[in-house]
Amino acid sequence: MFETFEFETLTAPQAAVFFGLGLGVLFGILAQITRFCLRRALVGDDRRAAAGVWLTALAVAVVGTQTAVSVGWISFADHRFLGAELPVLAIVLGGLLFGAGMVLTRGCVSRLTVLSGAGNLRALSVLIVFAFVAHATLKGVLAPIRTGLGSFTVPLESAALPGAPMIWAGLLAIGALFVAIRSGNRPGLLGLAALLGALVPLGWVGTGFVLYDDFDPIVMESLSFTAPFSETLFYTIASTSISPGFGVGLIGGTLAGALAAALLRGQFVWQSFTSPRETGRYLAGATMMGLGGVLAGGCTVGAGLSGIPTLSVAALLALAAMAGGALITHRLLKGGAHLNAHSVPAE
Repeated sequence: MFETFEFETLTAPQAAVFFGLGLGVLFGILAQITRFCLRRALVGDDRRAAAGVWLTALAVAVVGTQTAVSVGWISFADHRFLGAELPVLAIVLGGLLFGAGMVLTRGCVSRLTVLSGAGNLRALSVLIVFAFVAHATLKGVLAPIRTGLGSFTVPLESAALPGAPMIWAGLLAIGALFVAIRSGNRPGLLGLAALLGALVPLGWVGTGFVLYDDFDPIVMESLSFTAPFSETLFYTIASTSISPGFGVGLIGGTLAGALAAALLRGQFVWQSFTSPRETGRYLAGATMMGLGGVLAGGCTVGAGLSGIPTLSVAALLALAAMAGGALITHRLLKGGAHLNAHSVPAE
C-alpha cells in the first residue's frame, strides 16, 4: 500500500522509523500514566488493580488484531510466532529466566523503559545490560545457547489455537474484561489501558499493511522491546554503518513519551541504587531478562501483549513461563527474607 502514497524522498523503511517513534511516544505516555506492567499484575502490592490495566489492554489488543486479520489487512501465516516447529525448551527456559529477572529488577522491560524516562537510573542501568545481553544472544557470543536450545523442537499440527480465530479472540477478551471490571480501577484508567492495547493492532496494521511495499519490504511488527533494544544498541554504536528501523524509533519514542508524561505530571525524580547488594541483584536480573527474552521469543509485551493476539501457541507458552518464573522467584525471595528476619537475634 505504501507505494500509493507516492512519496518521492521517503522509503517504507524510513517511514517505519517515524511510525515507530509515534507509536512509542503514545505507549510511553499511556504506560507512564497507567503504570502498565505485568510484574505488578503478578506480584505487586496492588496486583489486582495492575492486572485490570494489563488485561484491559490485552482484550483490546486481541480483538483489534484478529479483526484486522479477518478483514484481510494482515496475515500471520508466515510470521515467526506461527512456525510449525515449536522450540519448547528455549521458550520455557527463556520464559522462566525472564520472569525471574523481572522480579529481581522490579519491573518488566517495558516498565523499566518508562521508568528510565522518568529519571530512574536503576532502570536505565538494567536496560543497558539487558540490551547488551540480548544482542549477544541474538548475534554474539551467547548465540550458541540460543541455537542449541532452539534445536529442541516439537512439531505442531497447528501453530495457532485450533478453531475459529474470532471465537478465541472473543473468549480471551471476555475473560480478560471480566477480571478487569472487577479490579476496582476507575473507568477512566481502564479507558487509557484500552487505548494502550489499541496500539498493538495499530502497529501490526501500520507495518504489515499501510507501510507494505513490494519493492522495499519491511518486517511486520508491533510493540516489543527485546529485539528493538538489541537493534537500538547496535544502531547507537554503529549509526554511520547501518540505518535505523522501526525498533529504534519505538524505543526512542517510548523514552520521550514517558519523559514528557513524567514532567507534565510532576513525577520526574532522579533515583539510583542504594547499595552494592541492590546493584548486583538488578544486574543479575537484567542478564536473565536479556537471555530469557531472546530465548522466549520476546518480553511480556512482545510475546505477551503483542504475541497473544496472534493466537500463537508459542506466545501463550512464553507468557505462561514468564508468569511462572515471576511467581516462583517472588516466593523464593519472600521465603529468604522471612528466614533472614528470624535469624537476626532480638535486641
